[in-house]
Amino acid sequence: MDNKQLITHLTQKLGRNRNDVNKLLDALASVVAERCGELDSIAVPGFGTFVGEKHNERVVEDNVTGKRMLIPPRVDLRFKMSNVLKNRMKTEPK
Repeated sequence: MDNKQLITHLTQKLGRNRNDVNKLLDALASVVAERCGELDSIAVPGFGTFVGEKHNERVVEDNVTGKRMLIPPRVDLRFKMSNVLKNRMKTEPK
């Protein structure tokens, strides 16, 4: 499912117009990026938890050339599915 299909599906499910659904998804993405970038976690009941995970900078060595390189620090986004969603996926027909 691509973004356009997701928005169409949500529009039908929620009975809202495309602009409202677009704004909602943009706001969700913005909040998740902002809060998880600050290493907070965001729990969405019945859906799951978004967690920002920091990786410190490190030095690696290229096996072929032997050159050492500095890998900058970064924050990755992890998602842990809730048990409610796991159970729904098991029981809902495909």
